[in-house]
Amino acid sequence: MNTLARPPGPQGRAVSYFQSGEALRSRSVGTVVHSARLDVPMPSARLLAHWEREASQDLALELGDVEVLRLARARMCWPDYRRCVHAASDWTHSLGLPGTLDDDEVALMACRGAKYHHDGAHYGAVAFCNLFLSEDAGLDLHFPQTGHRIPLARGTAVLFDPSQPHGVIVRSRPGFEAAEFPAGQDCLQVFLTWEVPIERLAVAQALGVELDIDPLTSGLLDEAQVWVNGRLSKVSPESGAWRLTGPE
Repeated sequence: MNTLARPPGPQGRAVSYFQSGEALRSRSVGTVVHSARLDVPMPSARLLAHWEREASQDLALELGDVEVLRLARARMCWPDYRRCVHAASDWTHSLGLPGTLDDDEVALMACRGAKYHHDGAHYGAVAFCNLFLSEDAGLDLHFPQTGHRIPLARGTAVLFDPSQPHGVIVRSRPGFEAAEFPAGQDCLQVFLTWEVPIERLAVAQALGVELDIDPLTSGLLDEAQVWVNGRLSKVSPESGAWRLTGPE
């Protein structure tokens, strides 16, 4: 990775440098979060048991982590899968983004809460559209930098910029702390997620993203990353605050 002694990037804002073909492009980090509660069917007891077994036994999913579940296997006992996909597609259409969700780009994910993080190093080129399938377990999807706090329940749909710090935390708490999750409470959240190219002008505009705001720096880097105030940045897993790691 190239290190810039005096980064020329924009000051006072977060910038995502993302892979676009064989080159890197720059963009602002979107501060708009769209959310809604959609009418989707309750998964069957068999499907819920399948997800719990896969998360606990196959993945050994730990509190605060996010992992991929096997979608193809789940669909074998999920007759309402298409209804869920159509509900999410209709919602994004209502946002002015028709044809946004490609069935080939969908994945099934699970978490038991989620430590604060950003996904800009791997997913800076896309937006995430998530559709949550689990019942309300007293958890919120929280974006500490923007103030968005979205209660998670079956049918919660969210479209957001994954380069924006986010986490899944206990509703009554200000940040992520494993000890604050109620002992013995089932907090597994399962959700469908789509990767939506953020270079599509309509998607960028929907999230308040400006493209190509720092072509000079993007031309000097050799891997995707997120900067804040002109410095390489990470996220505190407990608070979601930016941690500047690059040289001053």
